[in-house]
Amino acid sequence: MSVNSYKDDENQVSVSKKTTLLRLFRYLLQYKYRILCVLLIMSICVAITLINPLIMESAIDDYISKGDIPGLMRLGAFGITINIILVLLIKLRMYLMATISNNVLLTIRQELYTHIQKLSFQFFDSRPTGKVLARIIGDVNSLKDVLSNSVTTLIPDFITICSVVVIMMVKNFKLALAALISLPLLIIGLWLIQTYSHVRWQIHRKKSSNVNAFVHEDLSGMRIIQSFSAERETNATFDQLLHEHRNAFVRAITLSDAFGPVIDICWGIGTVSMYYVGIKVLGVNTISIGTLIAFGTYISMFWSPVMNLSNFYNQMITNISGAERIFEIMDTKPQIEDDENVAELPDIQGEVTFDHVSFAYDEDSPVLDDVSFKVAPGETIALVGPTGAGKTTIVNLISRFYDIQSGNVLIDGHDVKEVSIESLRQQMGIMTQDNFLFSGTIKDNIRYGKLDATDEEIIAAAKAVNAHDFIMKLEKGYDTELKERGNGLSIGQRQLLAFARTMVSMPKILILDEATSSIDTHTELLVQKGIESLLKGRTSFVIAHRLSTIQNADRIFVVNHGKIQESGSPSELLAKKGLYYDLYMAQFKNIA
Repeated sequence: MSVNSYKDDENQVSVSKKTTLLRLFRYLLQYKYRILCVLLIMSICVAITLINPLIMESAIDDYISKGDIPGLMRLGAFGITINIILVLLIKLRMYLMATISNNVLLTIRQELYTHIQKLSFQFFDSRPTGKVLARIIGDVNSLKDVLSNSVTTLIPDFITICSVVVIMMVKNFKLALAALISLPLLIIGLWLIQTYSHVRWQIHRKKSSNVNAFVHEDLSGMRIIQSFSAERETNATFDQLLHEHRNAFVRAITLSDAFGPVIDICWGIGTVSMYYVGIKVLGVNTISIGTLIAFGTYISMFWSPVMNLSNFYNQMITNISGAERIFEIMDTKPQIEDDENVAELPDIQGEVTFDHVSFAYDEDSPVLDDVSFKVAPGETIALVGPTGAGKTTIVNLISRFYDIQSGNVLIDGHDVKEVSIESLRQQMGIMTQDNFLFSGTIKDNIRYGKLDATDEEIIAAAKAVNAHDFIMKLEKGYDTELKERGNGLSIGQRQLLAFARTMVSMPKILILDEATSSIDTHTELLVQKGIESLLKGRTSFVIAHRLSTIQNADRIFVVNHGKIQESGSPSELLAKKGLYYDLYMAQFKNIA
């Protein structure tokens, strides 16, 4: 399994820009009627804009030159009226498109987040959390202007350009050709810029992701950094990442900013050429002043949309890499997912069977090798052994957080691959070493284990693990608001709340992975009493390095080198004087 960190740029699958854009614009089809309304508004705006030069031409040639002041006033009133309408319609268009683009972003972010929740542990094991956040937040936000301008810029400006060309050709094709003489130069320049610009913006996105990953990791480990006075080292690393990010941005924006000068040069060449042909070649006797002024306006009306379209294209090239990164995650298939005809797991008794199970996180490092055992309903199994022996892997396979390479994992005779993941995990209670607490009240955190739990059930679970007393000593009791990750509580208190959260679900199979590692000995003795009553009649798997906590287990599995090398009751294993005996004696010798 390839692991990425903030030091490494992410590998990205190359996808054609056309495919990405079509996929992105499909989201706009959900709002096709609103977009048709926007297009109608913009059509009226384009028509008014195209009429303005004709009004100016008519004012000069038909009214001012003839001294027709009343006619000029009527024409002026008409021009003012339609331009007031133009301003109001532009405001309405902006409001509608802002609403549509924000709704599309909301849809994309929700789809992305929903899909991420379905992805397997391997996905999260292989990359920092900060890089995932960068895609959910930054990359999605980068699409807002592209979505909005695709309607408000691309379509009307393209129509404007085509209309202006037609009008100029109809009025005087020689002047029109002179005005458009620099188009081939424009096409060549823009093609060269976009070819190299897209790659540079992809690199910039990766550098942004690296910075985001480092900041997330740094803030999460701030206590450690300050404890070891490592601020200088982390500042140096952050400074290096910022320099890489800045340099990537400068290289990308330097090339992208070349769009403007290329268009300005072409605009200037076209304007000079038009006036030269109009005055020197055709002559002022052939071309009226009003026509020259109208053509000057039309040249601006031609090149302004070209500038807008180039800016949109530049923006699209800049941000399309964000869309590529989003769709790359959406296209990542969960390694653990239900089959099409999967069945619901019925209410279980709690029998667990491993039948010649082998598993590896990657092909070169097998973790479990041909493991077989059978656990009766209500039996308590303790898993012991050195770090990395495969204890946590066994319980992860029971919950189907990973899929095995060979063999079968059965719950009450049902293969875990043949039942829905939701129906499997709903009947399990899992508590790991990571006693993560969410922002919210204590009551809400405990209820997370069973979303429809009553207040009475929450209090009963807290009492069972001896968390009730310390909760009631807090200012608002069960309604006390917790900070992020439960900061403000002791490690032991956080662990007790996490334990209550697991207990409230009343699972048929209970998994405790070093669940009491952060609780002091006195509190642990109290918790064990609660555990005994709650585990009665439930199958449970307990991983513990502290061997004193598992003396009441029905059986102990000694896991080493991917195999269960010993199994039996605590007294049987001590009498055997094998691996468990050595672990037990070494631990109590160290304590002594």
